Amino acid sequence: MTAHTMTAKMRADALNIRKLMREAEALSDEAMLACARLKQAMLLARQNPEVPLDAGQRAIMRLVQAEQQALSMSTSLLRVHDELSKVARERAGPDEDFPTIIEPSALNAMPAQQMQEAA
Repeated sequence: MTAHTMTAKMRADALNIRKLMREAEALSDEAMLACARLKQAMLLARQNPEVPLDAGQRAIMRLVQAEQQALSMSTSLLRVHDELSKVARERAGPDEDFPTIIEPSALNAMPAQQMQEAA
């Protein structure tokens, strides 16, 4: 294999990884949006005067846990993205098309379990 072929293969791999990374991030966001819509529907249904005030409370609490886990997954995916960006810069130089800039504060977000313990 020539260096040119390897470079083309590396570029193809990098583009595929970029595409799949974006898909994973989008799915993570979709999961959080779906949870938010579900929680809204549950709370609106509970506002019906015929429904007891505490109806579905445990379900809402479990849904909030799921939301926290989805946020934790999103943060982990940001860390994966950041690490892959570092590898790309080391191997291929700066990304001139669409450089990935992730604020350090987003990478240091508290995992769901720590958030619960802090509350």
